[in-house]
Amino acid sequence: MKPTKFGIGAPMLRKEDARLITGTGNFLADIEVADAASAAIVRSPVAHADFRLLNIDDVRALPGVLDVITGADVANLGPLPCVGNMENSDGSMPDVPPYPILPESRVRHVGEAVAFVVADTLENAKAAVEQIDFDYDELPCNVDTAAALEKDVSLIWPERGTNVAFDTDHGDKVTTDAAFEEAAHIITLDLVNNRIVTNYMEPRGAIGEYDEDTGKYTLSVSSQGVHLVQPIIAENVLGIPRDQLRVVTPDVGGGFGTKYFAYREYALVLVAAKRIGQSVRWVGDRLEHFLADYHGRDNVSHAELALDEDHNFLGIRADVTANMGAYLGQMAIYIVVNGVAMIPGCYRTPCAYVRTRGVYTNTVPVDAYRGAGRPEATYLIERLVDKAALELGVAPEELRRRNFVQPDQMPFESPTSRTCDVGDFDKHMTAALELGDWENFPKRAEADATKGMLRGRGIATYIEACSGGGSEYANVILNTDGGATIQIGSQASGQGHETAYSQLASEYLGIDPDMIDVVQGDTDQILRGSGTGGSRSIPVGGSSVALSSERLAGRIRDAAGDILEAAPDDIELVGGNVQIKGTDRAAPLGDIVAKLPEDERRTHEDWQPSAPTYPNGTHLVEVVVDPDTGSIVIERFIVVDDFGVVLNPIMLDGQIHGGVVQGIGQAITERTIYDPETGQLLTASLMDYCLPRADEIPNIEIDTRNIPSTTNALGMKGAGEAGAIGACPAIVNAVVDVLHRNFGITHIDMPMTPERVWQTIESAKTNS
Repeated sequence: MKPTKFGIGAPMLRKEDARLITGTGNFLADIEVADAASAAIVRSPVAHADFRLLNIDDVRALPGVLDVITGADVANLGPLPCVGNMENSDGSMPDVPPYPILPESRVRHVGEAVAFVVADTLENAKAAVEQIDFDYDELPCNVDTAAALEKDVSLIWPERGTNVAFDTDHGDKVTTDAAFEEAAHIITLDLVNNRIVTNYMEPRGAIGEYDEDTGKYTLSVSSQGVHLVQPIIAENVLGIPRDQLRVVTPDVGGGFGTKYFAYREYALVLVAAKRIGQSVRWVGDRLEHFLADYHGRDNVSHAELALDEDHNFLGIRADVTANMGAYLGQMAIYIVVNGVAMIPGCYRTPCAYVRTRGVYTNTVPVDAYRGAGRPEATYLIERLVDKAALELGVAPEELRRRNFVQPDQMPFESPTSRTCDVGDFDKHMTAALELGDWENFPKRAEADATKGMLRGRGIATYIEACSGGGSEYANVILNTDGGATIQIGSQASGQGHETAYSQLASEYLGIDPDMIDVVQGDTDQILRGSGTGGSRSIPVGGSSVALSSERLAGRIRDAAGDILEAAPDDIELVGGNVQIKGTDRAAPLGDIVAKLPEDERRTHEDWQPSAPTYPNGTHLVEVVVDPDTGSIVIERFIVVDDFGVVLNPIMLDGQIHGGVVQGIGQAITERTIYDPETGQLLTASLMDYCLPRADEIPNIEIDTRNIPSTTNALGMKGAGEAGAIGACPAIVNAVVDVLHRNFGITHIDMPMTPERVWQTIESAKTNS
């Protein structure tokens, strides 16, 4: 019998792709609910105002309208909570303003929901929305991150007397200031990490149902985890026990952190369903995504690096201002504060001090977006190190190599209290330089110059902390047909969980992955879960699957030993059979499973990591810039990563590709613009907000130099966010290389649109 290997390390094609790419997936908008009413939302046309809805009773009487819910109707509900609250530097807790399900009298950003209209058809609901008389007294607004701290700027929450939402710090200020006093060189850099709109393929949606006989609600929702939504909506908002709310999530068309959270609409469809006595469906459109879903990034920072005469790093200082929008999102404070702890990067800098302030503005709230704080930290340190190399006349790779934490210094605790267990940063950087033919770059640049084009190169190293936190639940059930079922608390939104978890179970049970079903997204079927975020699904959830599967394999061997008259250690599980090693004596797995008591056919695990994992790597980029137009073409993009043990190299490549493309978008094309006077979102559609296109994406060359993690049960390190973490600084460093060598420019902010690049070049020419 020749076994087929599907387990850890196998380049298995994704099981779910056949249905997802042939249109037979089951997404939120595909769910059919009998007699479902349709909902539409009245959204504020102004950024900051006291408002009144003048004709609600008249609108309720319109043909087809079943209900209109306003702030007064849901004033008894709890607000959306900020569950990621963290201490200020003085030990106090930030004062979290209320985030109501619907505001009663004041709006704080364009697009804020003010009323929820339910009708027999979507057309009637939308028509009723247009009839509502929204009367308002406009107030001064501010949408600028840096300006939020200015003395005379308008206040989003005037009763608090400040736009500062929180004020935290990391590191040792006294020691760091002393290091700067002794420095031979101090490098400074001011930079902007631009605001991003997620733009997943599937907009959010929700379907609410209420059973009057049982008093139980059902919420179907496009989310990153039903157990993330259930307690927020049930306990915090509706004030009911969580077991009175069933939450179901079908297939999900992208999440990237933004679907991790509970939103106003999720409570509103449930309230409406109870009020009208029938189910209620709301599916957002692309405009609502821009105006209502959490945005990402939006930091303004001042950074400083101190070095001695030999170019050794002595200390890092940073002052970070993070835009929170009009309200504090569910994990917003945690995302920012946790993220900046990674600012020391891959370097053995003795000391650091980072102050971080969150500020309110009249904009859409900001929360987790792919990488969730770590891309911002990596961008800051890798741009700062590159600027140091330019100013000191040192090769950027040599300055990094001189200051890397060395493998024999691991585990290494950073000055911001992050402890990396294993890594060899020089190894993957050197590999990237070799793959990129770094030494022969001048020849390529010279060839482009003869055509009037300017070639540049850049590198960025990164390290991030992920796959930590709490446990993940997995329940593995053996079936008498020889297959298995995995129930798990994570939620796929395109990552390939069905394939990944099936591979892990196959590793231990010897079952063809096609015989393994993966069940996610139902609080009635799955006891608990932590959802998908922080690159945890496979390192943490997968560890629970593996440990459960290994335990079941042991039970099978024990039972088979009696039947086949062999020691359990002499029995192997291969190809759906249980056999004695080195012989042809075997029995179908299903027959052995049938002999097990029913409670022995299943087992669950809630594996929890002792600490985060620390993926790390190097991105190398070559670009060609047209000085006459400012356009950028990425000629080469090389990534060399350390992800520890790799489950599936094909799926790993997909994760890196996706992250890199999102990094390319932020670096070059994606720009969120609010009008500074009115607070209007000027880039509120894909006609105005530019996503990267397929013809702008280079071939992404991928390699690994893996060192297994010591903090993960399988030796794995999270990979879902890494591409987005390293891409932005590498691309910007490459463009700055062009600008510095040809025009003396040492910095340009993202996004590096052709207009911005051209203006930067022209300004440098004028001032030269």
